[in-house]
Amino acid sequence: MRHLNGVGTEELTERVHALLAAPRPWSVTQVGDPVLRRTAEPYDGQLSDALLRELLDAMFRHLPGVGVGLAAPQVGIPLALAVIEDPAELPPDLAAERERAPQPPLELVNPVVTPVGSGYRAFHEGCLSVEGLTAVVPRHARVRLSALDGDGRPYETELSGWPARIAQHETDHLNGALYLDRADTRTISTTANHERFWAPRP
Repeated sequence: MRHLNGVGTEELTERVHALLAAPRPWSVTQVGDPVLRRTAEPYDGQLSDALLRELLDAMFRHLPGVGVGLAAPQVGIPLALAVIEDPAELPPDLAAERERAPQPPLELVNPVVTPVGSGYRAFHEGCLSVEGLTAVVPRHARVRLSALDGDGRPYETELSGWPARIAQHETDHLNGALYLDRADTRTISTTANHERFWAPRP
């Protein structure tokens, strides 16, 4: 029986079924759990097509009001899967400052992110797996995302601004990295203090 990061395929299927049965919003794995520091296994059919579809759809359903992206290792599934969706519902001036345009749903199966150009942008980031903290993280301003969708179809798209940041953040998760690894450590703050001292005022 094939093993993924020490997890047998039968156990993996059981984990996905247990996750799907859990109440939402899910309890997201927190920093310190080893699954967040392991490279996720490339997806090559370890789940049935129907179960993969159910998992990705459920990951999207977790996002509203919670976050703009979710990687499978964050919910204890060590596979190279992630989802992204950002309605970008914020004031226009703040959206312009952050280059944050609405990002329609994207399924990332075995994603690869490649920088386009040499531009960087630095903004505060947070993470569902690092509750209560935020920090300034420099990211490539523009990237090319290559991946499969949930039906196994390859696609490639260029992303810029905030959508590019989300793609980099989620693919980092699949490579065992957290945003804190890339952050300017002097800017690490509790989210409460970020709101108090650093968040833009209306």
